[in-house]
Amino acid sequence: MLFAKKNHLVGLDIGSKTIKLCEVFETRKNGFVLNKFGMITLPNGAIEDGVIKDPETVSEAIRELFNVQKVREKNVAISIGGYSVIVKKIQMQNMLDAELQDTIQFEAEQYIPFDINDVNLDFHVLGESPVAANKLDVILVAAKKELVSDYINLIELSGLRPCVVDIDAFALQNIYEANYDTKEDIVALIDIGASKTSLNIVKDGISLFTRDVSLGCNQINLKISNKVVCTLEDAETIKITEKSDKITPQQIADIVTLVIGDWCLEIRRAIDFFYSTYPDDQIRKILISGGGANIKNFQQILASETASEVEVINPFGNFSIDKRLDPSFLKKVSPQAAICMGLAIRRIDDK
Repeated sequence: MLFAKKNHLVGLDIGSKTIKLCEVFETRKNGFVLNKFGMITLPNGAIEDGVIKDPETVSEAIRELFNVQKVREKNVAISIGGYSVIVKKIQMQNMLDAELQDTIQFEAEQYIPFDINDVNLDFHVLGESPVAANKLDVILVAAKKELVSDYINLIELSGLRPCVVDIDAFALQNIYEANYDTKEDIVALIDIGASKTSLNIVKDGISLFTRDVSLGCNQINLKISNKVVCTLEDAETIKITEKSDKITPQQIADIVTLVIGDWCLEIRRAIDFFYSTYPDDQIRKILISGGGANIKNFQQILASETASEVEVINPFGNFSIDKRLDPSFLKKVSPQAAICMGLAIRRIDDK
């Protein structure tokens, strides 16, 4: 028997290459149950670096995805990321919630590199600071109003109701907490998408550090395209099949290794910055997700570069799976489903 169904949301992860959809119900008997999951590919250029360039094409793809998956629910949770989103952990004087609400905008101006009038602000109180007397640790989030408005308009254009606008890194944390023991050592959650990589370092269920960088799988396609002078769509096919009369498998492997090296370098820089802020903490495990998690040798190279255990996240681990879903398909796409699954377990009345 389902309960709290009226609050359930469809998770919709809108990437620059693919859109992913998840519908999760919660039951008294089996807990979370994955009811629907599907993906649809977007044409190149419809979304670039998180910016919606062709809303009509993207909304058409969303409607097609909902129709193919036969999803009737209209309430959705989406997420955003990139340079238009800022996440900061700050300290504020210990005060009542009402006072905090009144002063947060003034405090935010010190940390946000945008005009404060151009952003939507939100915050979450983590609790009293363990290192500063009479201080609160607060997670501050700012997103450019234009970006938020564009995504909300896209969802409404698709005939849906946007109920939650999350942050990519936090959606990733949601699904991590749903499937793993959050009391273990400090964990870095890294999602490598088509054009963006999101990093979230978590300790005891609390996000300590987040960062987005403009690196992703499209880099591989672009280098192949430049090498053989072909379209990005053809480069994607060459990357997957490793078959072409214009480039050898070894040359493809060399391109992939070069791009992976760039990813690992940027990830290492971000982690080094984290260590400069938290010198007593040590990341013991890295969980990777997104399309980049399927790239051959990436897991091993990242483990060597960061001196950490690296594994691919399993976003379905603690979920019951509807028998209509193909287990082999879910296994294949599981890294790409992480953010979408993190959105699907959000509820309408969530903070």
